[in-house]
Amino acid sequence: MRNFLLLILVITACTPKASNEELTDSARPNILFIMADDHAQKAISAYGGGLIETPNIDRLAQEGALFENSFVTNSICAPSRAVMLTGKFSHINGKRDNLDVFDASQPMFPKLLQREGYETALIGKWHLKSTPQGFDDWKILIDQGDYYTPEFVTNTDTFQQEGYVTDIITDYVLDFLKGRKKQKPFCLFYHHKAPHRNWMPDLEDLKMFAEEDLPVPPTFFDDYEGREAAATAEMRIADMFLSMDMKLHPENYEVENGKGGNDRFDAESAWKGSYNRMTDAQKAAWDAHYDTINAAFANANLSGKELALWKYQRYMKDYLRCIKSVDDNVGRVLDYLDESGLAENTLVVYTSDQGFYLGEHGWYDKRFMYEQSFRTPLLMRLPGTVSPGLRVQELVQNIDYAPTFLDFARVDIPNDYQGLSLKSLLTQQPVDWREALYYHYYEYPDGWHKVKRHYGVRTDRYKLIHFYHDIDTWELYDLQKDPDELNNLYGIDAYAEVQHRLHQKLKELRTQYGDS
Repeated sequence: MRNFLLLILVITACTPKASNEELTDSARPNILFIMADDHAQKAISAYGGGLIETPNIDRLAQEGALFENSFVTNSICAPSRAVMLTGKFSHINGKRDNLDVFDASQPMFPKLLQREGYETALIGKWHLKSTPQGFDDWKILIDQGDYYTPEFVTNTDTFQQEGYVTDIITDYVLDFLKGRKKQKPFCLFYHHKAPHRNWMPDLEDLKMFAEEDLPVPPTFFDDYEGREAAATAEMRIADMFLSMDMKLHPENYEVENGKGGNDRFDAESAWKGSYNRMTDAQKAAWDAHYDTINAAFANANLSGKELALWKYQRYMKDYLRCIKSVDDNVGRVLDYLDESGLAENTLVVYTSDQGFYLGEHGWYDKRFMYEQSFRTPLLMRLPGTVSPGLRVQELVQNIDYAPTFLDFARVDIPNDYQGLSLKSLLTQQPVDWREALYYHYYEYPDGWHKVKRHYGVRTDRYKLIHFYHDIDTWELYDLQKDPDELNNLYGIDAYAEVQHRLHQKLKELRTQYGDS
C-alpha cells in the first residue's frame, strides 16, 4: 500500500500542470462587439417595431438577452463611441461632440483586455478623429466612410476596396476570425457604417418595399407646441436634401431647396461623389431601379405635405434596405461562429451608437433626449451563461458596456469607471440597480441640425430636460401617459411634487458624475 501511494505521488508530481494563464484563457469568453450606426430599436423585429424582419439579429434575442430599457448618455455618433470605449461620460473622456478629437491615449477597455492576453481587433467604423490604440489589428473607414468602393486605413496602408461597405466589413471580420491566434481569446469590434446617412442600399435589396407604402408615424406632422427646442431644430424629413438624401439628380428637380440640417453643405456635390464611387455596372443596376422613380417625381410637382410624405417613403425604404444588408451580414458571422465551434464561448453583443428618428415628430437623425434617439438596441448572447429569451427590464446605458466586457473577461474594473457591469443582470443575480439615468448633449451651435444643448434625468416613468446655452427652458414628461412626449408638464401644479423630485435627482446625478 505504501509503495502504491508513493507511485501516485510520483505520477502526480510529473504530470504537467496548466498555467494560470492557460486556465484563465480557456474559461474567459471571446467578445464579438457588433455595432451599427443609427439603428433605431423599432427597426429590429425582436423589439416589435413591425417595420422590417431582422431574423439574424433576432437570433441574439432568442438565444440570449434583449434589453428593454437600453439608452445612451449623449445621442451622437462619435461621443457615444467614446463613452463605450472608456466607461465614462463625455465631459470626462473629452469627446463632447463630433468636432472634438478623441484622445485615444487615455485608458480604454480594449487596452486592458490586450494587456491581460486578449487578441484585439477593430474592423469598420472608428470615427473618432484619432489613431486607434489598444488593438493588435485595425482596419477602419475614413470618417463616416462610403457605401460603395469605401476607403480603409490600417496602421500601414490606405486603400480602396471595390464593393458594398457592409459586405466588405463582414468579409474582413470573417478573415480575422479564420486567421486569429487560436491560443488567445479575442475581442473583435465589428462596427458598421450602415444605416448612417445617406442610406445607399445594396443593389440586391433595392426591390424591397418597392410596391408598398410604409406606415407614417402619428406624430409626423407634430406642431411642437410647448417645446421650443424641438420647434427650432432642423431635422425635419420635409427639409431633407433632394440630392444627397433623396438621391435625385439635377435633371429631376429645378433647384435644390432642401436644407438637410446644414444649409452651408454642398449636397449636390456630395451626392455626385457618392454616386460616382459606383462602378459602371453598379450604376446601371442602380439607375434601372431609381430612374423611373426619379422621373415620376419630376413629373409630379409635389409640394407641402405631399412632398414631405414622398420624402418619408423614399427615406424609410432606403434606410430599411440598408438594415436588411446589416442583418444578412450579421447572419454570415453568426453562422461562422456556429460552424467553427466558437459560438459556445463567445459573448456576442449587438447595439447601435444611438437610436434614430424614423419619422416621429417629422424627424430623422438623433441628438435629442426624446425616446427614439435616447434609446438604443442592446442584445447579448453567451450560451450557458445567459438564459435564452431573457428580457432585461432595468435601466441600462452605454457607459455600462466597458465594465461588462471586463467583468466577463475577469479583468479588474477600474475604480473611475462611471458605468455598471451588466453581468449580474444577464445572469439574473440579485443586484441593487440604478433608478435613474443621466444624459447630456453638447453639439450646439456648431455642427448640424441646430439641436440646443441639454441635459436631463429619466426614471422608469418620468423625464426632466433642461435646454440651455442661448435658451433656458425645462420640459417634463409623464412617459406612462404620454409616451410620444407631446405634452410638456413643466410648471403644471398637478406634477409639482414629481418636478421637485426630478430636480433633486438631477442634482444628485450631476454631482455623482462630476458634471456641474
